[in-house]
Amino acid sequence: MMANFKHADGTAFRPEAYTVTVTPLSEDDGGGFLATIPDLPGCMGDGETEMEAILDVRSAALCWIEGALADGEDIPAPSRRALEAAE
Repeated sequence: MMANFKHADGTAFRPEAYTVTVTPLSEDDGGGFLATIPDLPGCMGDGETEMEAILDVRSAALCWIEGALADGEDIPAPSRRALEAAE
């Protein structure tokens, strides 16, 4: 069950609304992929596949939001609407 986080304007927080950047990792860095959400600085995830990395960073976004709210910060809105894709 996902927590009911809200943006300052009252709209619901939806991790899938944020753009995710996926970067291949070198074999020296363990291989696989690194995913980040640029609108949530420091929010990252990884995985063996691009999809695993995306799912991991979307899960990490919930922890990122919990931390931001605990620190008294507002949840940043997505800077642009992410494209919907089948996952």
